[in-house]
Amino acid sequence: MKIRFTKMHGLGNDFVVLDTIRQNFVPSEAQAKFLADRHFGVGCDQILLVEKAHSTDNDFRYRIFNADGGEVEQCGNGARCFVRYVREQGLTTKTEIRVEISTGIIVLRQESNGMVTVDMGPPRFAPADVPFLTDSDALVQPLVVGGQEIDITVLSMGNPHAVQIVANVDTAAVEKLGPLIENDHRFPRRVNAGFMQIVSRQQIRLRVHERGAGETIACGTGACAAAVTGIARGLLDSPVEVITRGGAMQIAWSAGQSVMMTGPAVTVFSSEIEIPD
Repeated sequence: MKIRFTKMHGLGNDFVVLDTIRQNFVPSEAQAKFLADRHFGVGCDQILLVEKAHSTDNDFRYRIFNADGGEVEQCGNGARCFVRYVREQGLTTKTEIRVEISTGIIVLRQESNGMVTVDMGPPRFAPADVPFLTDSDALVQPLVVGGQEIDITVLSMGNPHAVQIVANVDTAAVEKLGPLIENDHRFPRRVNAGFMQIVSRQQIRLRVHERGAGETIACGTGACAAAVTGIARGLLDSPVEVITRGGAMQIAWSAGQSVMMTGPAVTVFSSEIEIPD
C-alpha cells in the first residue's frame, strides 16, 4: 500500500504527517512503528494525522501516534507543525484554526513572522487528571525511582507530565531515570518525564524523556509543563524562554489562564512510501 506523507519538525522533534482527509488511511500499531523506524521507514518521534473535525464549530481533528505505535493525547511541537501543514497543503487559508484533540480543543495561529502560537488550554494539577496515584494534592510530590527519592510536580497539558528540577541538564540522569519515571506504577497511563534546570527567572533549560518515544530533542507540551511548574512554584516569571537541545520556544502563563506556546515549525520534504498492509 502506497501513502503520501510529509516530514516536518519543531525544534528537531520530528514528525511524519498524514493527510487522512484526502487519503483513506489510519495506521495500525505495526504500520505506525514501521513509519517511525529510522532504518526501514521514514523515521520520526511521532506520527500526526490530519482528520475532518467532528463538529462544524472546529476546523480539523488532530491525532498523534508515538514511535511505539501507541496513540497519545497531545503533542505541542506537532501542533505547531499541524497548522503549517494544513495551510501549505491548501486545506485551509485561515491563519487561526480550532483543532479537536482527544482531550478537548486547541487553537493554533500562524504568525506573520513564520512562528506558530498554540493556545494549549489551562494546565490541570489534580492528580486524577494526570492521572497520578497519590493521597495528596500537593504541588510537589515525592517519588521513589531507581533507589532514590526525587521531588516532582505532576500535571496534565492534555497529556501527563512529571517535572523535576535538576542542577544541570547536561549531567542529569535522563537515560536512567526517564524510563523508570515513565513506567512507574503510580502513573497508570505512563508519563512524560521532564528534567528542568533554572537559568534565571525567565529562562530554563530542559530535557524530556517522552512516553513511548524516549528522549526527544524538544518537547512542546514538556516545555509548557516545565514553565508552568516553575511559575506555579514561584521560581519563574512569565513569559519563560525554554531552551531545549533542538532550540528555544517561549511559554506564557498566568494562573487560571491558558498556556500560550510560541515556536517554529519546519517542513522538510514530502514523498510517498510503500507500507506493509
